[in-house]
Amino acid sequence: MKHLASNLGILTLSLCALNASARDDIQDYSIADALASAQAKEILGTDIKFYFGDQAHGAIVKKFVESRTNKKTNGANKSDKEACEWAFLSTMKALREKAQSLGANAVVNIRSNYRNNLTSSATTFKCGSGMLVSGVALVGDVVELK
Repeated sequence: MKHLASNLGILTLSLCALNASARDDIQDYSIADALASAQAKEILGTDIKFYFGDQAHGAIVKKFVESRTNKKTNGANKSDKEACEWAFLSTMKALREKAQSLGANAVVNIRSNYRNNLTSSATTFKCGSGMLVSGVALVGDVVELK
């Protein structure tokens, strides 16, 4: 009887752990909030401009490439919002580095591409959070603006 109770306890804990690891919450977060921090300004600098969704921008002189980036971060001991904003900044940094490497001055038409589900917004980005990891995927056109 002791073994049965012990085995049932282990099975219950295993099922709870399995259920917890299956969490996959996809939420929208504010682009403005994520870009407002001093850390964001330090990471992204001012040499590359970013335009989300259908935000107005100057005339495109040259389109270099469509750039895709997908970054994840450890969500342990962070709120989903904190982890998602960090993952967002990591994806933005990757877009900035791509633009810099090509001699571009902007990334336009930036869209969320979480799980290859392309969505466009000038105000929010999508982020998926599981039990331990949060991730953001973005797509944008690397360009030279007039």
